[in-house]
Amino acid sequence: MHHHRAARKNPPIPIQSDVDILLARRRGRVLAQQLGMSATEQTVVATVISELSRNILLYAQTGMLSLETERLNGRRGLVIVAKDRGPGIRDIEQALQVGFSTSRSLGLGLPGVKRLMDEFEIVSKRKKGTIVTAIKWKG
Repeated sequence: MHHHRAARKNPPIPIQSDVDILLARRRGRVLAQQLGMSATEQTVVATVISELSRNILLYAQTGMLSLETERLNGRRGLVIVAKDRGPGIRDIEQALQVGFSTSRSLGLGLPGVKRLMDEFEIVSKRKKGTIVTAIKWKG
């Protein structure tokens, strides 16, 4: 996924507790509103932010979540990037299978996030961490 980056970058949000998740969700909703996204799309954005942030807390304890607006070929979208320096994902294929969850959480898991978003990419290295990039284009 190659994208030109807008000049004005939003500072990433450190994810270290549930409070940070709420902050990130709120910021995501505001950006989605500014992009003119529907209420449904705003909810999807907030849900995905929750899920990715929760994964950071569960597996890596701390990490960063960045939210950027993207304009590409007349489309407007929101780019969500979740980064951590956790243990990494041993088997990404398996992690993306519906029904696979290592945390027995009620969350969507990565398969749910992938399904809700328009573009989705995971880069993970054992003992080095994981970067998840997910993009929602305005409908």
